[in-house]
Amino acid sequence: MEYAEVEDAVDAPGLRLVLTAGVPGPWGETAKSLFDFKGLSYLPVRQEAGGENAALKSWTGQTSAPVAVYDDLPPVCHWLDLLHLGERLAPEPALLPVDPALRAEVLGLSALIAGVDGFGWQRRLQLFIPGMSLPEPPPGVVRMAAKYAWSAEAAAVAGAKLAAIAGLLDQRLAAQEAAGREWFVGEQLSAVDFYWANFAGMVKPLPHEVNPMPDYLRGMYESGAEETAQWLTPRLLAHRDRMYRQHISLPLVF
Repeated sequence: MEYAEVEDAVDAPGLRLVLTAGVPGPWGETAKSLFDFKGLSYLPVRQEAGGENAALKSWTGQTSAPVAVYDDLPPVCHWLDLLHLGERLAPEPALLPVDPALRAEVLGLSALIAGVDGFGWQRRLQLFIPGMSLPEPPPGVVRMAAKYAWSAEAAAVAGAKLAAIAGLLDQRLAAQEAAGREWFVGEQLSAVDFYWANFAGMVKPLPHEVNPMPDYLRGMYESGAEETAQWLTPRLLAHRDRMYRQHISLPLVF
């Protein structure tokens, strides 16, 4: 993917999406797939993983990715704000149900995957363990770990929390299948389907031919496979694969 530098993107018109260059970060990949599904064009903007990203902080007030900026609107970086921006700019096809009860289900399940203390958050706590266990952890790792309130105690219980979230998601799919439905909520595709498909890659990435991620990152994401295989069910993987067949373009480009 060709990226604009932050300094060049500040005054560019339209939708700009700051992404971590060269890696398939789950929050960024979800933002891309949501915007792509809605047919929204955006200018990719470079962010350096673990870097100081001083120009990005000056522009958006923070140093992480993804961040979306549309024209002169304030920058948005929270997963929910990114989703709402996509819904605002392209109401159709909708990824949030109109029905309040179904909408609450979509947002609740999405938060369990992408939100604070959710699936992605807990997996990140695990992935920081090797770097944070060093006598002198690398500054980039320290910066990223601090954003997730990393501690040895929090990392130690992350596996149980991941298993509980995955168990709930599997139960939800099982109930939907019993009702003759293939998505997480109701009878239609919704945002939570995109979140799960992208975040599942943090424990079982797609093959190299469609996801040419760096070897070091693949090794990190695949770490603990014996543990994750106990709760990463065939049903959850089948849902992920169905999303990529039908709604998320391959190969991944980052």
